[in-house]
Amino acid sequence: MPHAAQLSLQEAMSPAMEEVIFLHDHVLLLTCLMSLVILMFTITTTTSTLTHNDPTEEAEQLEAAWTAAPIMILILTALPSVRSLYLMEEVFNPYLTIKTTGHQWYWNYEYSDGTQLSFDSYMVQTMDLQNGSPRLLEVDHRMIMPMGLQIRMVVTAEDVLHSWTIPSLGVKVDAVPGRLNQLPLASSRSGVFFGQCSEICGANHSFMPIAVESTPLNQFELWLTSEQ
Repeated sequence: MPHAAQLSLQEAMSPAMEEVIFLHDHVLLLTCLMSLVILMFTITTTTSTLTHNDPTEEAEQLEAAWTAAPIMILILTALPSVRSLYLMEEVFNPYLTIKTTGHQWYWNYEYSDGTQLSFDSYMVQTMDLQNGSPRLLEVDHRMIMPMGLQIRMVVTAEDVLHSWTIPSLGVKVDAVPGRLNQLPLASSRSGVFFGQCSEICGANHSFMPIAVESTPLNQFELWLTSEQ
């Protein structure tokens, strides 16, 4: 759940977001270590009287070091990045497929795989909010998904470019008219997760929120049966 003046990433509510936070911490650690080494090297070379100032002197060991070091840093950055990208893109035996279509300025959700359920999701106006509901994030019809199971999201748009984004679940996928983009989606705990359209799509772009509710499987099946 986002809150005012938040500086850090939202708490991870899915395996994908856990991978994102791990990659962030990994790259941040490498960046801090590199900055520290460069700072120490700069201070040493500018203050020490033991350094050589002859620009014509060869330094093969130094050249080898500053060639090998960036290569190692790039490898240490690339390996976890490739792993995270693979896990966030690959769909493994999904329990359910949900098609999401972006419109100006609302979302449509269509449940498939043997079900016949489709509904639109609009932002709840400020004067209609219940106590405790987040302003500009609550919707009149949340997308419901089963907790702990992977689902396949198919995302497209009807009119202009949109972007379906849930930060706490670690997902962001463009909704492009005439094209289907897919991604795996799973939540590691129950709750309500909020996001917003992340692609400028017109006058009411800021009023196109996303709300996903994750429930235990038995509650999800009861909801699905009651909605059909």
